[in-house]
Amino acid sequence: MTARLSLPSERPPRFLLVRTSALGDIVHALPVLAALRRRHAEAKIAWVVDESLAPLLAGHRMLDRLLSVPLRRWRRPGSGRGRARELRGFVSDLRNFRADVAIDLMGNHKGALIARASGAPLRFGARRADRREAPSALWINRPVTLAGSHSVDRTFSLLAPLGIEPERPLDFAPEALACGEDLVPDAQYFYVHPGAAWGNKRYPPELWGEVAARIATDTSLEAWVGAAPGEEQLADRVVAASGAVARRVEAPTLGHLVGLVRGARLVLGGDTGAIHIARVFAVPLLALHGPTDPELHGPYAAPAGAIDRRLPCSFCHRRMESAKACLVGIDPRRVVERALTLLSTVEV
Repeated sequence: MTARLSLPSERPPRFLLVRTSALGDIVHALPVLAALRRRHAEAKIAWVVDESLAPLLAGHRMLDRLLSVPLRRWRRPGSGRGRARELRGFVSDLRNFRADVAIDLMGNHKGALIARASGAPLRFGARRADRREAPSALWINRPVTLAGSHSVDRTFSLLAPLGIEPERPLDFAPEALACGEDLVPDAQYFYVHPGAAWGNKRYPPELWGEVAARIATDTSLEAWVGAAPGEEQLADRVVAASGAVARRVEAPTLGHLVGLVRGARLVLGGDTGAIHIARVFAVPLLALHGPTDPELHGPYAAPAGAIDRRLPCSFCHRRMESAKACLVGIDPRRVVERALTLLSTVEV
């Protein structure tokens, strides 16, 4: 049990949230922001995020400050020029926020070091045994025992020292997210997002094509397949496998992706950010899980929105280049049946 801590009483507190990536993990941390804002209406709240994902939080109505850092860009070859100057500027902005509490929502060296660099006197984070990178606990001075099984619940439990207990259901505050609100298509469609960060999270495009064609045939909805940067050929393979029943739609930016998800009558994909965005906006969704456990990483509090095939090796949480039996073995007919059931509850 973590002891509760008191905050400065002479002025509104200042909170710094550290969750730089990935898209789904940032989405899973949104209830932390919403709860902080509800409890401390006058507080100043900042969020540190990678510049590639900053558009998701840009204009968020519960945030006072967005501090973007180009961590992904710095890892690219040839990115050394100007890196030191950018780093100094980021650290200066970080410290100028003058956080009272920095909350490491990542559990690794990256998150803990950013919290430490902020100068915040109180630095919350998962205890050593609960961290992804155990030695990074060195940079945290208020360790917290994580509670719950799903990553949303475990992340939220980092607020326990502030006396903020979880309410059900946890609030993602979709009304405060501005991203994509002006890019919602005016059409009746369901959206297939075939891409994912890991190859073994990607349902084969030939099977996605079969799923898309069957759903489109059985409903009045158009089948749209997202082509995110670097995933254009993947989208084309899905369209081809559908017999051109589905059509490719461009998702060149994060804003376009969020707009497509917000406007869809149903979103289908793997364990990927598009699915978690759909959950935020209460869009019906269907996630196909292979290497990751839906009870831990699936659509939050939406068990009907996940399909998996349980094998002895399921949920290995290992990154591989291509889909394995746990995912390939999910019958497209099962996916279509579940999708039609979900759509039957939606006015189309």
